[in-house]
Order: sequence, then C-alpha cells, then structure tokens
Amino acid sequence: MNMHKNKIIVFLLVSFISFSCSKSQVAVQPIEKESKKKIIGYVAGWKGVDTAQIQAEKLTHINYAFANVIDGLVTEGEGRFEQDTENIKRLHSLKSKNPDLKILISIGGWTWSKGFSDAVLTSDSRKEFTKSAIEYLIRHDLDGLDFDWEYPGMQGDGNVYRVEDKDNFVFMLQSVRQALDSLEGVTGKYYLNTIASAGFKSYLDVNDLESASRYLDFINIMSYDFVGPGTDTTAHHTNLHNRLENGRSAAQAVFDHVEAGVPIEKLVMGIAFYGKSWKNVNPENNGLYQVGDWNRTFPYKDILNLKAQNNFQRFWDDESKAPFLWNSDENIFVSYEDPESIAAKVGFIKNNNLGGAMFWEYNEDSEDRILLNAIYQEMYKP
Repeated sequence: MNMHKNKIIVFLLVSFISFSCSKSQVAVQPIEKESKKKIIGYVAGWKGVDTAQIQAEKLTHINYAFANVIDGLVTEGEGRFEQDTENIKRLHSLKSKNPDLKILISIGGWTWSKGFSDAVLTSDSRKEFTKSAIEYLIRHDLDGLDFDWEYPGMQGDGNVYRVEDKDNFVFMLQSVRQALDSLEGVTGKYYLNTIASAGFKSYLDVNDLESASRYLDFINIMSYDFVGPGTDTTAHHTNLHNRLENGRSAAQAVFDHVEAGVPIEKLVMGIAFYGKSWKNVNPENNGLYQVGDWNRTFPYKDILNLKAQNNFQRFWDDESKAPFLWNSDENIFVSYEDPESIAAKVGFIKNNNLGGAMFWEYNEDSEDRILLNAIYQEMYKP
C-alpha cells in the first residue's frame, strides 16, 4: 500500500473513533450522480477473469464476487488473495473500454455470510468491520461496496443470526456510508454503497429496508431462485409475473420492496443467466406446474445446447412472461431466461422507473453474450 493510501487509512481511523452508530443520528440519503439505467453484472472470482470475454461497453457496474467476513473483518476469501488481486486488476483494465464503468466488491454471498451477524453486533465491532471494508476498497482501488448478506435475521446457509440483525444491518450500512463519505472528503471521489436483497417477502418482514435504503445508492433484488432444490413441483424460477395465488415473481418482489418503504428508483431487478430443471415430471400442461423430481441447474450456454436437441421444445407462458423447455421423451422440464423474457422485464423496469437490471452471473451467458445483448439493446433502445 502506498504512502497516500496509508494517510487515507489514518484519516479514517480518526473518523471512526468519534463515530457512534445510534438511531438519533440524521440519516443521509445519497443520490448517485449518474441517472442512466444500470446494467450490473456479477462476476464470480473463482471462475477467473478473461477480459477479452467481457463486453465492458454494455455494463455500467461489475460486482466482483466475493469477499468474505472472517473474525469480524472483510477480507479476501481463504487462499484467494493473489487470485482476487489479479482478477480485480484485470477488471480495472476494462475502464480503457468504458471509462464510466464502476467496479465494486460484493461481500458475503450464500456461503460466506456466516460472519455478518457477529461482525456488526456492537458499536465497536461495527467500527472494526467498517474499517476493514474501507481498507479492502482502498487496497483494490474500488468504486464501491456491495453487501450480499444472506440474510439478516434469517439462517440462510446455517448462519448465526439474531433478532438484533434487523437494527444492526441498518447501523452497519450507516457506518459504511459515513466512512465512504469521509473517504470522499480525502479523494474527491464518490463511492457507492449497495446491497443484494432477497426476492421473498419474509426477508422484508424481518428487516427494515426503508431505513436501510437511506444509506444505499441502490438495491439489487435477487428476483430469481423462486423454486429449486426441495421444490417437488415445477415452476418458473425467475418469472416477471405469476397468476398463482401467493405466487412469487420479480414484479411482486419489486412491489414488496416499495411497500416496505424503498424508493422504486433505487431498485434494480435481478435476471438469472441460468436455468433450473426437474426430471420424472408429470406430462400434463407440458410439464408446467407439475409434480417432478429436482434435477439440476444449467448455465444459459448449456440451455442453448438443450434447445438444439430435437427432444426439447420451447414454450412461452404469456401470463408469467417466461419461457420453458419440455422434453416429452424423458419428461424433463427446464425453467430459464431468454431474450423474450428479458424484453418483458426491461419494459417493466423502464415503465416503472426502476434503477436498472443486474444479473448473475456473467460467465454463464453464451459465448456471443445473447442475454447481455438483450438487456443492453432493450434498456437503451429509443
């Protein structure tokens, strides 16, 4: 770390000593300076970064996944320091193609959210957590932080969780926002503070997204995985609408966030670059909403190979605005996203003034980037 960065860290440490996280503090509401609709791509670090394959000109943000939370601190994943450092350097090189591209670190994820609850439990622990997050950002010269805590107040992947997570999640975001603002005072650069949010209402019921949103530039809703392992009836996993009573959908996830008090312009709709499949499916209705056995997930590039086989037929559910594949020979059902469903989602985003679209995950698209191109063309067409 160079001398300039060391001075910044010292400045922040002084700021943290006097900073206290309490509800009585005035809430800041950052407004991102760029009004252009966002196209945010998550890039999985363990898959490597091949910049020749990344169409940076079609992205506004890249969220590099993931940093871990270990012993209360934000850090590179175990054994991943060199890999993550090199990968992030490669992502920075994409700014030669798109100078406006923002690079963020996504912290947590499904398997690395186990340390959040302990890390933000007290005022002192939040100070240390915040300091480590800022140090990570400075170490890799990033444009912001994306917190992917799955989930505050919920067990997730066997995580420690507490009722207190509801308040501590907000305190964490408040602490980070203030630290980022302090850093801006030194560098003159504005830094983003964002989260990935769940696409189901029980997450909103145990959290305070209205207060959290005051400290966030935008919220990426994971509006996918509505069904999957453990679901013994086929369905769409990332559908825009749902005609079933109490059925989950991307649109409903947005409306639930708005009802929870989040400004709609801060919401970013998630799009899945992968599909889900069931086998031994009852053939009625071409396998849709039928009993079956969970099979596996497929990246979109593999779904294209399935479509090319004569025994897989594509169907379109116009009520849900979602495609699916049906193999009547082997009774296999596949739920996935394609350009037609993306067009419907982007239309919803634009018509309802959402902040934009995000997707998981870049490397699962086809080699010619069919899904990314669909988002880009629909988002920015006249």
